[in-house]
Amino acid sequence: MTTVDVINVEGAKSGSVELPADIFDAQANIALMHQVVVAQLAAARQGTHKTKTRGEVSGGGKKPYKQKGTGRARQGSTRAPQFAGGGVVHGPVPRDYSQRTPKKMKAAALRGALSDRARAGQVHVVEAFVSGEKPSTKAALATLTKLTQARRVLVVLSSTDELNWVSLRNLRNARDSRVHLIEAGQLNTYDVLVADDVVFTKEALDEFLGVPAETTEEDGK
Repeated sequence: MTTVDVINVEGAKSGSVELPADIFDAQANIALMHQVVVAQLAAARQGTHKTKTRGEVSGGGKKPYKQKGTGRARQGSTRAPQFAGGGVVHGPVPRDYSQRTPKKMKAAALRGALSDRARAGQVHVVEAFVSGEKPSTKAALATLTKLTQARRVLVVLSSTDELNWVSLRNLRNARDSRVHLIEAGQLNTYDVLVADDVVFTKEALDEFLGVPAETTEEDGK
């Protein structure tokens, strides 16, 4: 198992937690992770692109000029594809880009991505980002800054952690934000790979693992 320090809001070590080897020390299959990421990005496409055919554009009902005697090629409508303002031939139509990806493949790819980050020392665990019961973006940012200076940070929160979510969501919404928030149940391969560091709250780590992670408190407590 990989042991990671648990950091408190002051930035000091308050204990340590053991990350299960079957999730955080698994073999990374690059081809599998690539396939899963491609499928995830494909599923995010709206697929609503559409061009109009010659039967859908407005106008063009009248024959532009007589059939014979002009010396020009015969034409039946100004909305034919060769005219400006005409329809488009073989243009894109609405479609579903999603690919079928088995759950076991998704799980294996996620384990590989998390293991890669854990082996590089890029997985962190915090008790919380703010103390007390009042949200504070300033306090949450201060805690995060003490923990990591990475350019892109994925913060994993539990589904019931409203305090930390409200504290960090302004950072997520900022135009130049380096923080991306996600619930433990929504953790995925793409978000892990695109982030430099992954930060779990202790509660989110327990929720992700499905069982409380083995923890050792500081000072032998």
